Amino acid sequence: MAIFHFELVSPERLLFAGEVESVIVPSVEGEMTVTAQHAPVMAVLKPGVVTVSEGKGAPRRLFVRGGFADVRPEGLTILAEHAIPLEELDAEALAQLVKDAQEDFDDAATDEAKRDAAEKLSQLKELRDALVH
Repeated sequence: MAIFHFELVSPERLLFAGEVESVIVPSVEGEMTVTAQHAPVMAVLKPGVVTVSEGKGAPRRLFVRGGFADVRPEGLTILAEHAIPLEELDAEALAQLVKDAQEDFDDAATDEAKRDAAEKLSQLKELRDALVH
C-alpha cells in the first residue's frame, strides 16, 4: 500500500509525525479514512479516536477533541485542541471524571449549563468507550 506523511499536533506537543498507510479521522461529517492520493479536504474534528496504520504492527490510537484535519497532496495534518494516546489514559481516573460530569449535568440549573455539561459528558463517555475497544 502507498504511504504518505501524517502529523498530529496539539497545543502541548507533537504526538505523531511519520509515514503511514492510512489514518481514520473522526470528523463532524462522519468517519473519514485518509490514504495516499486522497483528495484535498479540510474537516472539523469531533471527539473520537484517530487510528493510524503504519503498515506494521498494531495501529496507533489517539483520542482527539476539537480541531481540524487538513488533507493536501503533501499528506495529512491534524491540529487538535486536545489529543492523548489511548495507552496514556488511566481508566479509574476517567471513570471518576465521567461520574463527576454526570453529576454536573444532573445539577445544571440553566439550559446553557446543561448543554455544556452534556457536551463534556458525551466527550468523556466517548473517550471511555474508546479505551474499551
